[in-house]
Amino acid sequence: MSKTNSRRQFLTCTAAFGFTLAGPASIIAVASESTDADEAGAISAPEDLMREHGVLNRILLIYEEGMRRLKGNEHVSPEIFRKPADLVRSFVEDYHEKLEEKFIFPRFEEKKKLVHLVTTLKEQHQAGRRLTDVVLRFATPNEFEGAESRQEVIRSCQAHTYVSPARSARRQRIISSALSSRLSQRSQRAGRTI
Repeated sequence: MSKTNSRRQFLTCTAAFGFTLAGPASIIAVASESTDADEAGAISAPEDLMREHGVLNRILLIYEEGMRRLKGNEHVSPEIFRKPADLVRSFVEDYHEKLEEKFIFPRFEEKKKLVHLVTTLKEQHQAGRRLTDVVLRFATPNEFEGAESRQEVIRSCQAHTYVSPARSARRQRIISSALSSRLSQRSQRAGRTI
């Protein structure tokens, strides 16, 4: 399956859950030197990344609702956790985070800016992948029957919902720094100061 098709499938599936698009808009500006959409009317790279972060936020809402139901002793199908975890693996981790690791983080490392924060984000990516492994392992029909397996799913989803806002805050710092630097450079080229 192509990345375009898997992205489309991912966005379609998460939209089916009825959650609104939300995400830290300022984080995406670093992805591209240009923030304008091309002449064909396509969305810009920063807008695309903002939407991708919004998808993760929707998944976290799904995890939170599934955990609430489990804690309330309501019947919950393992698919409530399995399908979002599959999307996290294929889209968030294997696509979106890989793009960050390949194209965004190296820019900061090469310029020796916010290297500690970039290192922390990389470590959080790895931790998130381990959490997704647990959800994928235990959110199956056979495994999910056991109380301990459900508790493992809850613990992993709680960790995801705890780590992701902190990760977003760190990204916000990285992007704010990049935007300030970029705006300053543009103003200097134009003969102005900010």
